[in-house]
Amino acid sequence: MSLAILALTFLAGLVIGLPVAVTLGVSSLAYIVSAGLPLVVIPQKIYAGIDVFVLLCIPGFILAGNLMNGGGITERIIRFAQAMVGWMRGGLGLTNVASSMLFGGISGTAVADAASIGGMMIPGMKRAGYPADFSAAVTAASSTVGPIIPPSVPMIIVGSLSGISVGKMFIAGALPGILLGVAMMVTTYIISVRRNFPRQAWQGWAELGRSFIGAFWALAMTALIVGGMLTGYVTPTETAVVASVYAVIVGAFVYRELPLARVPKIITDSAVSSAAILFLVGTANVFGWILVSEQIPQMIAGAVLSVTDNKFLVILLINIVLLFVGMFMETIAALIILFVPLLTLAQGVGIDPLHFAVFAVLNLMIGLTTPPVGVCLFVCANIARLPLGPVIRALVPYLVTNFIVLLLVSYIPAISTWLPSLMD
Repeated sequence: MSLAILALTFLAGLVIGLPVAVTLGVSSLAYIVSAGLPLVVIPQKIYAGIDVFVLLCIPGFILAGNLMNGGGITERIIRFAQAMVGWMRGGLGLTNVASSMLFGGISGTAVADAASIGGMMIPGMKRAGYPADFSAAVTAASSTVGPIIPPSVPMIIVGSLSGISVGKMFIAGALPGILLGVAMMVTTYIISVRRNFPRQAWQGWAELGRSFIGAFWALAMTALIVGGMLTGYVTPTETAVVASVYAVIVGAFVYRELPLARVPKIITDSAVSSAAILFLVGTANVFGWILVSEQIPQMIAGAVLSVTDNKFLVILLINIVLLFVGMFMETIAALIILFVPLLTLAQGVGIDPLHFAVFAVLNLMIGLTTPPVGVCLFVCANIARLPLGPVIRALVPYLVTNFIVLLLVSYIPAISTWLPSLMD
């Protein structure tokens, strides 16, 4: 009975449009009251959910990304990307994808990528003669690369849930992220050739060199993050702190576009963003504790394994479940609720936990561009000032591309596990 109340309250909250964090908290409260459990369980489990050392990475990387973005990083990355690929057919579309790949190594979140890159690239592409729907679609699709290429907020969440090394998670996402970005660039080029989109003039090696020098300190931040963890000199949490200090130095004293007077406001905004994520983590931990206490993970694993224990079919089923959930639920909430049950299932058929974590995150990133709750889809459609319909139609080729990459990452473990194996 209590479990039915939990499910009905949760579904009702989603239907009426309550924030996911509130929905999780209210449905958990309804369960605890109906089960006759003490209410003190709620604050205890919320505190236990956020009292995890590795979660300190989240405010650190959010702050570092905001500081770098406020220090002129976006413009320099776009200029460098345009010098590299802007001369090809559909060059601004390719620049858009390349910028997202480079920016993703700094922000760690898809929404920040979509808003920052889209705010500059979508109006610029429209002025250059690109259709508005294509401009919004390529921006939304490419923004999903951000949380795959390290650093990645969803991967920090996964590490805190499963005990998998966050450092290894970051490194495991590098090759899938590059593969996803390259696949989207190929898709963009094919569409551009077929529709005869504009191309920019080659700006010369001198401009390529100048733009690289301009973007060097921004790009070096990714090398700092990845290099520090590969060598083992710093933990992910320490890396986040180092990255924040680095961002202040580069923005204020190298690029000189970050007034020190703005730093307190950036810190405040970053704290608010971090608090929203951590509140979601806390309430979802209560919900997840209820599922575990009701043995839902074991029930799901047992139900699937009673049908098939074929590893390849189980991977396919997991992908279908995550793709469906990603269409209706915010990424972090979906991870906290579903990751542990599905990890139990994956380990039951011999899937490496690190491999599973990467394709699970990739799965839910695709959900950021699918209706009805695709956040990046809404952000880019809003910037382009278009209804969702045309943007969704223009997005279809990219969704097909993303699904192909997802299948490759799901069925070829080495794409995820080879680089982390070098850390052993």
